[in-house]
Amino acid sequence: MALLYGGLVLLVGVSLLATSVILLRQAISPRSINTSNLYRQAPDGPGGRTRYVKVDSSTFVEQARSDATHYLFTTGLLFFAIIVVVGSIGGYMLARQSLRPIARLTQTARALSTENLDQRINLGGPEDELRELADTFDDMLGRLDAAFDSQKLFVANASHELRTPLSVIRTELEVTLSDPDADTAELRRMGSVVADATDRAQRLVTSLLTLARLQAVGGSGLEVTEPVDLAWLVPPAMNAVAAEADAKGIRIETEVESASVLGDPRLLERLIGNLVENGIRHNVPDGWLRITTGQSANKAWLHVANGGSVISSSDVERLFEPFRRGGRVRTATRGAGLGLAIVKLIVESHGGKLTAAAPPFGGLSLRIDLPRDAAEGTSVPARAGADAESRAVTRG
Repeated sequence: MALLYGGLVLLVGVSLLATSVILLRQAISPRSINTSNLYRQAPDGPGGRTRYVKVDSSTFVEQARSDATHYLFTTGLLFFAIIVVVGSIGGYMLARQSLRPIARLTQTARALSTENLDQRINLGGPEDELRELADTFDDMLGRLDAAFDSQKLFVANASHELRTPLSVIRTELEVTLSDPDADTAELRRMGSVVADATDRAQRLVTSLLTLARLQAVGGSGLEVTEPVDLAWLVPPAMNAVAAEADAKGIRIETEVESASVLGDPRLLERLIGNLVENGIRHNVPDGWLRITTGQSANKAWLHVANGGSVISSSDVERLFEPFRRGGRVRTATRGAGLGLAIVKLIVESHGGKLTAAAPPFGGLSLRIDLPRDAAEGTSVPARAGADAESRAVTRG
């Protein structure tokens, strides 16, 4: 930048000097100088008398031009050199001062690592382009810091969740194999515990893979897109949790009507299954669960509400973070705390909207709005008997 400023001063100076020469030569012309009364002394004439002759105008003008141009070049070039030197030094100082924020940004970027992403430039000063660049860089560092912290927490929680079933399997194997008197019943009990722990680990790995796939896809679109009726997916989800609902005495009510959307059937089935499973597992004994579906002119909706303990309104958004259960991280309840996180990503991948609320009397209310299938006539019809189940159904 200093060389650029110096070159600019040099170019401007040369242009001014050339312009001055041109203007000077045009200013000195026969029309601007009256030579009618100008005489010059000639060599002595006869008798030693001094003789004067009239000056030739063209010769006089040309001589004046030559003298003025010579003076301008000899004297002007000296001042021109001084101006170029001063301009170059000033340009260097100006460039150095202007690029100081860039130097701070570079220094901060070089010092960054995954361990000190909390550093910031904090430039301050006037609201100019450099201040905007520094503030943008600080905002980016803040997002990176939050992302790395979230990743570390995710890895720690995933490691913990995977270690738990593996520890159970190892402990059961070691205890049973170290007992020489273990009978068939003991071996069967050990096999049952190992099978349950393996099933838990498998569910966790499946959830992690689903979560990673949804995060990788982001907003780039779904792998599979076909017409789906949400009313068709509700009965299988209810059947999957029927035993657990009966054990807790939970009353399930459904009111399902046709809700045609365009999306991935497997992901939508996982969405409804996670919501229903979450509503059962985080419910209270003798609680309730209500599932409704429907559609309007341009959207289909699914509403799942359940009873349960009172949840603070400030904890509602945190429920959709990975490894959160009831607003807490890694409690001793069943599941890995990935259900609602997967639900949120599924809704986003389908271009829908998720609304969550915590009623003051306890429990959780979730509403999902998805774009309606434009070609409703080709959508998958609701399963036979869904109309019968669309009325209030009581289970348990």
